[in-house]
Amino acid sequence: MFNYETGHAAVSITVLENISVFLSFLSEVMMKSQVALLYVLIIMSEGSAQSLKPRQSVFFSDVNLKLFKEPDFDGLSSMLVREDIGLLFIGARGKVITLSLDNITEKTGEINWTVTSKEKAQCKVKGKSIEECDNYIIMMHTLNDGRILVCGTKAFEPTCTHLMFEEGNVTMEDSFQSGRGKVPFDPNQNFASMMNGDTLYTAGSINFRGTVMSFQRHGKNYMRTEPTWSWLNGPNMISINFAEISKHSNNNEDDNVFLFLTELDTEDQRSHLRLSRVARVCKSDVGGLRTLQRKWTSFLKARLDCPFGDEGSESLVQDVFFLRDENNVTDSIFYATFTLIPKPSSSCSQSAVCAYKVSDIQQVFRGNFMTFTDSGSWTRYTGTVFSPYPGSCINDEMRAKGVRTSKDLPDATLLFVRKHPLMEKAVTPITGRPLLVRSTAQFSRIVVDKVTSLDGQQHIIMLIGNSK
Repeated sequence: MFNYETGHAAVSITVLENISVFLSFLSEVMMKSQVALLYVLIIMSEGSAQSLKPRQSVFFSDVNLKLFKEPDFDGLSSMLVREDIGLLFIGARGKVITLSLDNITEKTGEINWTVTSKEKAQCKVKGKSIEECDNYIIMMHTLNDGRILVCGTKAFEPTCTHLMFEEGNVTMEDSFQSGRGKVPFDPNQNFASMMNGDTLYTAGSINFRGTVMSFQRHGKNYMRTEPTWSWLNGPNMISINFAEISKHSNNNEDDNVFLFLTELDTEDQRSHLRLSRVARVCKSDVGGLRTLQRKWTSFLKARLDCPFGDEGSESLVQDVFFLRDENNVTDSIFYATFTLIPKPSSSCSQSAVCAYKVSDIQQVFRGNFMTFTDSGSWTRYTGTVFSPYPGSCINDEMRAKGVRTSKDLPDATLLFVRKHPLMEKAVTPITGRPLLVRSTAQFSRIVVDKVTSLDGQQHIIMLIGNSK
């Protein structure tokens, strides 16, 4: 989730070479008892991606911003843009407010969703603080019928309901459902979510103590990860993204769902290092017939490499933005911010932006597997690889052999997938190195867009949040 109670924040816009023009852009800046939303913009030419030397930095304090301020408003934890009705929804502690997209200084509505004194008392008995026992609105997604699925922590009793927009007014339904498994109990725990149509995907903790982590698909065809450390080892969930692979596939391969995360190093459990990962499942995965029932049969993961900083330092992914290529989805690019975890002997703080092509990620997931040996280490698997290739998404070749759904996969293939979720090779950035590296910075969120300037050239826009 977003954690906006830091007391300070900044959005640093770093402009690489060949800057051309400024446009409007939307992002958020967080402060206690105040919410600031800013419009800023940057244009970066395609050719400048190789340059690591910033030409100019612009800070939000130097820009004439449009600000929305409201006393006693804190706990900002989710945002949702609804261009169709011209509103920005902001979820916070005990309320959802709406702002006009035409003028973000104008509040158009407010819905209170608080906890009762009894609920708060029961929460405190469980050992939680007064602040933790409020209702933090940490997830909002638009459904196909126009309603908004909204979920809050509700004094460590996760709860969901719907918001509706009728005749210019936003209202909340009277009915509520349990949000357990959809959002964490604890408002301070990170999680990720995505809505594809009316299907919800979530990744985060699913129990009161926050110790059981899962990557799930909710609804009629419920699916989840296998509850074992080799699949997820103390993960911090970052982002879930959907890639419509079938749209441009020559063999009608199933669509992909990508999860970005960090987790404890499974390759060397004694190191206690955290690594950046990308995992992938198939949209139409419905689990196995006997093995991996209601569990992903296509869950594979690989290390996400963003090489910068001193040798031996690890870079951890902080946020991911998916810039889709409408002509070929496999040419689409994930832009990710990273911060450096330096060696104990180093005091250097660095951040970077790396970019990854979907086709490169797919290639890694078609590669060699790692296997866990009796000696307690991971090594390259050199034995027989079953057919269909473990973790593959259903395509025409598999359908021709009678594998129309994941329930048609042989048990031998599924047993292999269960024990071998980790790939040998890492996913490397498209340039072989970061697009941008900054010292004494802590990059957080990133938003990217592609625009065409007046001279007809296309440019990449990058807006990067910086907590320093």
